[in-house]
Amino acid sequence: MRDEGGEGSFDLDRKLLRRHFERAAARYDEAAFVQREIGGRLLERLDLIRLQPETVVDVGCGTGLITAALLRKYRKARVIGLERAPAMVAKARKRAPWLRTLHGVVGEPEALPFATASCDLIFSNLCLQWSLELDRVFAEFRRVLKPGGALLFSTLGPDTLLELRRGWAAADRYNHVNAFFDLHDIGDALARARLAEPVTDVERLTLTYAEVDGLLRDLRILGARNVTAGRGRGLTGKGRLQALRTAYEALRHPDGSLPVTCEVIYGHAWGPLRQPSRQAGADGAAVFPLAQLRRRNRNGA
Repeated sequence: MRDEGGEGSFDLDRKLLRRHFERAAARYDEAAFVQREIGGRLLERLDLIRLQPETVVDVGCGTGLITAALLRKYRKARVIGLERAPAMVAKARKRAPWLRTLHGVVGEPEALPFATASCDLIFSNLCLQWSLELDRVFAEFRRVLKPGGALLFSTLGPDTLLELRRGWAAADRYNHVNAFFDLHDIGDALARARLAEPVTDVERLTLTYAEVDGLLRDLRILGARNVTAGRGRGLTGKGRLQALRTAYEALRHPDGSLPVTCEVIYGHAWGPLRQPSRQAGADGAAVFPLAQLRRRNRNGA
């Protein structure tokens, strides 16, 4: 993973991240076109997997845009959406089709609140870029997957928002964009977690905006704000914003649009043939049999 700002400068403030996601829930869907597009492509990959899961967990479900599609795809499965922010989970639960239940759980990928060997499919769309401790995340995925269960995920690679990163570099010395793991980092972490037959691949998408301010607005709506340790702590002044606009303007295409690179990394692996008997999550976090989730989450999550 690139750490352009020095050791520790890209560490994430999880509490601040949760607050941003909580506030973003009301308007999230307005700007979530990338999440919908990549989520749809990830769903298509499920057609290549012969699996009839009883329990599906969508890690990083957001407002449930893709979780609801998982409910429609696997009509007999228990589908659970997990997200950091309670407001996101509450919105996701309302997307359940008629006569179906979308179970919602508030939690972190680094400490999943599920019993060992309890899930047939872990699906995660554009969530892992908010987790710097991939070893912990993949160890948790391995723990909760049943033997032969499947993991399918997408995340963002280091060229994502490359133009915005360079534009801000012309304006000040602070971090404004997260550092993202590259394809090899992710593949190595999957191997260290001893997930079976890991496969990763990458594609690059180019979005376009009329003005850089439109990109900044969409990122704010999504809750994708700067929560790195190396961020500036004061307000961003008009001078720095203008310096960003000027630097980005040099990238304008002949058709008048501004490019925004999105590097998408996809991953697929299988659960191990055997599972440990322990029932604790990462850092000793409590885990609960899936049968208890509905009872535990009646009042919100």
